[in-house]
Amino acid sequence: MAQLEFFYDLSSPWTYLAFHNVQAIVEETGCNVRWRPMLVGGVFNAVNPSVYEARSHPMDPKVAHNFRWLHEWARLADLPLNFPTEHHPIKSVLAMRMCCALESDQHNLFRFSEATFEAYFARGESIDDPSVLNVIANHCGLPGEQLLAQTAQQVIKDQLRANTEEAISRGAYGSPTMLVNDAFYFGNDQLPIVRQALLAID
Repeated sequence: MAQLEFFYDLSSPWTYLAFHNVQAIVEETGCNVRWRPMLVGGVFNAVNPSVYEARSHPMDPKVAHNFRWLHEWARLADLPLNFPTEHHPIKSVLAMRMCCALESDQHNLFRFSEATFEAYFARGESIDDPSVLNVIANHCGLPGEQLLAQTAQQVIKDQLRANTEEAISRGAYGSPTMLVNDAFYFGNDQLPIVRQALLAID
């Protein structure tokens, strides 16, 4: 069976789009998908520091075009996008540790991630705020306070670090990083060839 691994960070607007857009591909192909939380800041620090340089020049034509394309992609996907807000760029480490606490329960990890993406990118809420994350988890029927407490555990911190290091070792330089049976793909715009790769696997 085709295997799709989806390494992601909840702070990434392009990942918000890809997380939504990949769902139809997963359904069509029947692939086995595994959601893999990582810390995109750790990826940038290790292999792609040019991201920070680009952020310091918001009027650069490439940056401006990417921002316009982001909103056009959101309209194409019929997704609400309230971005950027005063919370951008946001520290996502707390949210991603909560995701790691849920990683062994892929169904609930998906539900929490979907709801957190919506909170940040559709409603403009701060996902660095523990009270916001608690409400999101509770609305998903998950124990928010318990999950928040788990984020302080060394095993969860180590898990997020290990996931991030694994993503880097497998080629990641941003979010989302997708692997189809170890073949590397990156970004929302590569989803058509992700689909093609999944359909080619018996």
